Amino acid sequence: MNRSTSRMLDRVKAVYLYIKEKGTVTTTDIAEEFGITDRTVQRDLHVLEYNGLVSSPSRGHWTTTGKKVKIS
Repeated sequence: MNRSTSRMLDRVKAVYLYIKEKGTVTTTDIAEEFGITDRTVQRDLHVLEYNGLVSSPSRGHWTTTGKKVKIS
């Protein structure tokens, strides 16, 4: 795995853990917490949503789904 892919996966995992810890967060909350752009947040959330780990019950607000996940 190349370095940029590894960095992206580490960030996606950190975003997931942040949402899990905080409950419901906004895209802006995530961008500010990690110092990344809204577009990068959207890409990361898309990966998490595609895998059934987060959902957006109201536009721009994100929460974890409760799907079991093993984090290493």
